[in-house]
Amino acid sequence: MKNIYVIITTLLIMPAILRAQESEARGSYFYKKVYVPAELPRFEENSDRLPSPIWDENPRWVELYWKAWEIAFSNLKQPSAGSPLVANWIDEGLSPQVFQWDTHFMVMFGRYAAHIFPFIESHDNFYARQHDNGMICRILNEADGVDHHWGLGPNHARTINPPLFSWAEMEYFRFTRDTARLSQIVTPIEKYVEWVEKNRRATGTEHMLYWSNGQASGMDNTPRDIGRPAPDGDIHSATDAMGWVDMSSQIKMCYDNLAEICTILGKKKQAKEYRKKSAALSERINRYMWDNETGLYYDVDTASQRTPWITTATFWPMLAGISSPEQTARLVSAIKDENLFWRPLPLPSLAANQPHYDKCGRYWRGGVWAPTTYMTVKGLQRCGYEELASIIAMKNMSVMYKVYESTGTIWELYSPEMYMPATDATGVYMVKPNFVGWSGLIPISMFIENIIGINADAVAGRVVWRSTNERRHGVEGLRFGNVVTSLVREGSTVTVESDNEYTLVLNGKEYNISKGKQVIEL
Repeated sequence: MKNIYVIITTLLIMPAILRAQESEARGSYFYKKVYVPAELPRFEENSDRLPSPIWDENPRWVELYWKAWEIAFSNLKQPSAGSPLVANWIDEGLSPQVFQWDTHFMVMFGRYAAHIFPFIESHDNFYARQHDNGMICRILNEADGVDHHWGLGPNHARTINPPLFSWAEMEYFRFTRDTARLSQIVTPIEKYVEWVEKNRRATGTEHMLYWSNGQASGMDNTPRDIGRPAPDGDIHSATDAMGWVDMSSQIKMCYDNLAEICTILGKKKQAKEYRKKSAALSERINRYMWDNETGLYYDVDTASQRTPWITTATFWPMLAGISSPEQTARLVSAIKDENLFWRPLPLPSLAANQPHYDKCGRYWRGGVWAPTTYMTVKGLQRCGYEELASIIAMKNMSVMYKVYESTGTIWELYSPEMYMPATDATGVYMVKPNFVGWSGLIPISMFIENIIGINADAVAGRVVWRSTNERRHGVEGLRFGNVVTSLVREGSTVTVESDNEYTLVLNGKEYNISKGKQVIEL
C-alpha cells in the first residue's frame, strides 16, 4: 500500500518537476546552442560511398550488412520545430525518446559512414541538455528535450546510463582524427564525470566503488538488485551504495579516455590526474570484485561482500584494462564454459547456471545483446584473444542471418538457445524488430573488424588486418582519416589500392602502403 502511495504521489508531482527543470539553464558547457538545419542523407543515394565488404565464405552475410545500413539510415532524424535539440541524430528506433547508451554504441558502427553523416553529433543533443551540475539524463524526449521520467526516479536512481561518452568519442576520433571536436566535448564529459563522482560513488563503504541498478545500467530486468526496491517500489531502481562491476569498470575507462583526450589537447596536468584515478580505481576493483576461486568479477554489496550473480558485466574489466593476463585467462575459460556463457548463441546476458536464466531471452535474463557482445569481443581483442573474438562474432553473425532469413529483419536481441528473436521482459512477447539500433554492431562493426579482421586507426595511420581465410575477402572503399583504401585477399595474394599513404600490418608483418595499387604475396 505504501509503494502504491509513493507511485501515485510521484506521478502527481512529476509534471511540476519537469516544468521546473525547463526553467534552469541547460548545456552551459557545450558550444552548440541552436540547431542548424541539415539534410538527412538517404541510403539509396549513398550506399556506393559506404565500405563494401567481401566475404566469399558466406556471401549472404554481406546481404545482412547492407540491410543493417538500410535500416540505420531510415532511423536518421532531425529535431522537430521548437525542439531544443541541436543536431541531427541516429535514433534507436524504440520510442519517441533518445537513449544515452544506445547512442554510444550506434556511433561505433556509424564511424564507417562519418563522411556521409556525422553520427558522433548524436551526442550533441545530450551535451546541449546537460544540467549545470553536470548530470546528463539517460533519456530525453525528442519533441521537447525534457528529461524523460524513465530517467529520473528517487535520488535520481535511474538518471544515467553507462558513462561511455568518452569511449565512443575516442573510438570515433580514431577514424576521423578530429582534434577540434575533442576540445569541444572534453568539458561536458569532465562535468558529467564530476556528477557521477558525487552521486554514484558508494561513499561510506569500504570499497568506495560505483553503484547502479537495472534501469540505470541498461540491463533493465537483470536480477542483480532484486529484493532491494527503491523508495518508489521499483525493484530495478535501487539506490543501494553497492559496487557494480560494469559501472566501476566504465568509470575506469572514462578516466583512461579523458587522460588520452587531455594528452592530445596538451593538458598534461589533467591527464596525469586522470591516470592516477584510473590506477587507484583499477586496484579497488581487483581487490573487492575479483573472486579467485571462480575466476570472475562480481558486484559487491554495501558491506563489501561479493554478490552471487554471474552476468556479462563480469567481462567489462577486460575491455577496461583491469584484468591481468592470468585473470583474463580465467574469464576466457568462463566464456567457453557451456554451463555459463558458451550457449548455442554466445554470450547470454545472464549465465546459464543462474536462477532466472531463460532460454528464450526474457530481455536481460539470458537474451544475447549486441552491446555486451561487442564489449566482450573488444575486450578479448584488447587482451590478445583475437581468434576467440572472431569465433564469437561469426556465431552471432550466423544466427542473426538465419533469423533475418526467416523474418526479413534485424531484431533488438536474440535467444541464446534457439534461432529466434528473444522475448521481452514479460517472457511472452518478441522484442523490437527493424532494430538498428545497436544491433547494427554485429553485421557492420564486428563483420569488418572481427570476421574479415580489418581494424583501421587514423591516429596511428595504419590498418591492422588479421587475415586467416584464403577465400576471397576484404573491404573496398574503407575510409579513415584522409585515406580511402581497398584491401582484398584471394588465396595468397593481397591487392591493396589507396589514395594515400598508410602502414598495413598484415598478420603481424608491416607493409608501407603508397598511393595507387600494389600486390602483396603472402
